[in-house]
Amino acid sequence: MLILFRYASQFSHHKLIKTPMIKYSFIEIAKQVFEIESKAVARLSDRLNESFTEAVQHILESKGRVIVCGMGKSGIIGKKIAATLASTGTPSFFMHPGEAYHGDLGMVTPDDIFVAISNSGETDEVVKLIPFLRGNNNYLIALTGNSTSTLARAAHNHLDVGVQEEACPLQLAPTSSTTAALAMGDALAVTLMNARDFRPENFARFHPGGSLGRRLLSKVEDEMTDSNLPFVQADSKILDVIQTMTRGSLGLAIVKSISGWGLVTDGDIRRAIDRYSEAVFEKTAAEFMCCDPIMVASGTRVEDALLLMDTHNITSLLVFENKQIVGVFKK
Repeated sequence: MLILFRYASQFSHHKLIKTPMIKYSFIEIAKQVFEIESKAVARLSDRLNESFTEAVQHILESKGRVIVCGMGKSGIIGKKIAATLASTGTPSFFMHPGEAYHGDLGMVTPDDIFVAISNSGETDEVVKLIPFLRGNNNYLIALTGNSTSTLARAAHNHLDVGVQEEACPLQLAPTSSTTAALAMGDALAVTLMNARDFRPENFARFHPGGSLGRRLLSKVEDEMTDSNLPFVQADSKILDVIQTMTRGSLGLAIVKSISGWGLVTDGDIRRAIDRYSEAVFEKTAAEFMCCDPIMVASGTRVEDALLLMDTHNITSLLVFENKQIVGVFKK
């Protein structure tokens, strides 16, 4: 348990008296924060109106970018909103209002839509930008907690992100209000994604370095092993197969046969030994190979190849091109 103390100075005795004030569990405090902030976000639904629809429509029709602006904690939230928009199909970037007022406004074109975030709607650094935005014919969307504020009244669309209380017990640190603004930004981004029919492959284009980019953008030919492939003949004895598999370091051997292609894996070798015992050394690859191995074309997406491997519970795929095996793709 966390014990919070109240200190009172007793000057007459020249010492500090320590008296217990209140007892709280860390978990209880955290739960209170979650409850307050979740209620703040839930109430946003009741405040949605045609301003939200109009904001989305103007962003969709815009030939410019969405520029998100905010000061302090609102600025931090604005950076996240801008990043989410940019990664989900809406060109966007964050502009610090102080830097904007000292030259960065030169980056703003008339086609750009400006999203300004201020809980009070009276943040001086943000409000100072209104005359420029009017003169530059920019469409202004305001996220504030005060519908009668200077910023809200100046905006073409006002999105109400007001909260009844902050999670901060002093009602000073932005907590519920920043969470509400972030949720509204996410609502904008997700609505725009749906309107644009934004798909996983579109998302992957903006995240080529991540695992999703690999799965959706890469082809098996980009990642397969295509040199020193372990080929054996259908009449190769098991020792030849094992030696070829060892040199190939792929845990398999590719069998050339008259009827097509076969595959021998480590598991096939173990099962053959268990079945034939010493007689296994007289057996050929054709007698214990898989005669119908799962194969994919060289242009197959990594995502589709991985799904196929998961479905069949395998870890390797033969890759073909023009009826020839050109590589091995592994997880």
